Amino acid sequence: MSRIYKILPRKAWAAAHSVGRFEGSPIDLADGFIHFSTAAQVQETARRHFNGQADLVVLEVEADDLGEAVRWEPSRGGEAFPHLYGALNAAQVRYVIEAPLDADGVPIVGPLA
Repeated sequence: MSRIYKILPRKAWAAAHSVGRFEGSPIDLADGFIHFSTAAQVQETARRHFNGQADLVVLEVEADDLGEAVRWEPSRGGEAFPHLYGALNAAQVRYVIEAPLDADGVPIVGPLA
């Protein structure tokens, strides 16, 4: 099993959950895929891309459940990140984890599977 993680505003998750699917954030839509991180990558993703943003959640998804729609592709630094080509079915989200801000405004992802 390989768990992957998506950070997003709580309101975006609530809206996606209500319709049963997450189509992606504005950057996901612009890039043509939904950005995910591994457990080892997600805290740095939070620091780099979500610093100062309150009321975030982290979605935990089993990559194997997404099948061939997930591709592991290198980022600008060469490290492979999971990208989902297509919408995320809300039923595939295993856990929703709170991501409060620390004293420096960095989201704290917390313990992951």
